[in-house]
Amino acid sequence: MSSNDMLYGNRTSGGAHGDVFTAPEVVRFMLDEAGYTSESNLKDVSILEPSCGEGEFVIEIAKRLLLSAVSFDFDAEAAFRRNVHAYDIDADKVEVCRTKLRKLGYKAVENIQVADFLKATPEKADIVVGNPPYIRYENIPEDILEHCKRKFATFHYRSDLYVPFFEKSLSLLKEGGRHCFICSNRWLKNEYGKKLRAYIAYSYQLQLIINMEGANAFQEEVLAYPAITLISAEVPKGTFQYAEIDDVRNLNTLATVHKNMPSGADWTETFLTNTSYSALYPIEEQGFKIGIGVATGADAIFISDKLPDEVENKLIIPAISGRDLRGDQLDWQKKYLLNPYNDDGTLIDLDKYPRAKQYLEGHREKLSARHIAKRTPSRWYRTIDRVMPVLQTEPKILLPDMSGNTFVFVDEGKYYPLHNIYYITGRPIKELKVLAALLMSDFVRSQLASVTNKMNGGFARWQSQHLRKLRLPDIQSMSENDLQSLLDGYSRRDTYTINSAVEKILATPIKRPLRKIYSTSEPTLQFAY
Repeated sequence: MSSNDMLYGNRTSGGAHGDVFTAPEVVRFMLDEAGYTSESNLKDVSILEPSCGEGEFVIEIAKRLLLSAVSFDFDAEAAFRRNVHAYDIDADKVEVCRTKLRKLGYKAVENIQVADFLKATPEKADIVVGNPPYIRYENIPEDILEHCKRKFATFHYRSDLYVPFFEKSLSLLKEGGRHCFICSNRWLKNEYGKKLRAYIAYSYQLQLIINMEGANAFQEEVLAYPAITLISAEVPKGTFQYAEIDDVRNLNTLATVHKNMPSGADWTETFLTNTSYSALYPIEEQGFKIGIGVATGADAIFISDKLPDEVENKLIIPAISGRDLRGDQLDWQKKYLLNPYNDDGTLIDLDKYPRAKQYLEGHREKLSARHIAKRTPSRWYRTIDRVMPVLQTEPKILLPDMSGNTFVFVDEGKYYPLHNIYYITGRPIKELKVLAALLMSDFVRSQLASVTNKMNGGFARWQSQHLRKLRLPDIQSMSENDLQSLLDGYSRRDTYTINSAVEKILATPIKRPLRKIYSTSEPTLQFAY
């Protein structure tokens, strides 16, 4: 059993978490981009690999160093010992790497070390290159988790282990040095990558991002959704290059576009397609409200089709979940939500509801064991989120978190959304249907694909953090003809009509009227032309 097996456990495919080995053509490309080429004089170029595994990068580095030594007449063995450093926690893999190096003729290979890079003290390097381990937050051992929380400012929210690998290895770059990682692209868009994005935007220069969703960049098939990033240790400014590929063979004929260097933690604009339309607004600035359905902390107790037979009818609400919205069909499974709250938000007095009291008392042990109940034992039968019955009767768009649906459902006021559904409300039913039509359009779906990470099956996620990044035509400024076209397309579930209407709206120059800007953080209203 390897050290990675013991530390992080095994993936369902059989390999250890953290063990994903890079394809040779990707290794060669990354070293080229980082400037470590055999045509250059590598005698004094220091290079660091933070998680070397069996040596995919280190062996290619060693080969290039040998060729450079022949061309520039220096001692490759001495340069290797002085300038090439690598780490891995897995002693077995390090020994495999060392054996490969010995076969190339290198005798002193102790600079390939068995150590935890995050706790080691390497010297600064001209180049950092590699493929850091991918370890989800819940699989990180407690001692490493605590170390990351103490030592790394970018270790934020439910961060993957590769995030502190980024931070530490970037901090080890010499001035003007280059950093090239292939890694999951999640950090580029997700909440847990927020502080790493800000750290890079404020302190480093992005040179290149290659988004490789769909490309198999590794020596086995894994759902890693990788990206290559090239970052230099210099004052951030100007632009960087961006490309998307679905086959590693396209690295040899890479077509890039220039993107503006991001200035903070939000890199949304980096991944959005440019448009000439001048009146695009976030959803919430148009008066809509985005929310997520209720979390109970005990769904099997608070949500059931048997509740009408168990508790008072006054306490139950028809509830809808993502399972009810599949295959572009709304098929309500007749599940109900038990609401333990009064209209003013206080918990009900169970003595006033004897059937509910008997039902909840029957589940008291399980309900009391929840973390939220332990905090306030007297409120042992509360849900995690407060239930607001008025939400049921409001018209709202329903968006399952992960869905292959092409149709966007609008509930006219029948159901209460559960925690795997995001909802949009706050405007009249007509405007909600227009917004639903826009969300079905290719224009918006391409934005969503750009600002979210694809999940298994290729589905983007309808999450509030992503919905807030979308930019849409201003519904208040649309002509009646445009509104009607979108409504007609929505009622017929006709995406062709919707896309045609959106293309027309985007192509039509308009004089933006004085309009209300709805703020989500301030109670007052702002106005803008």
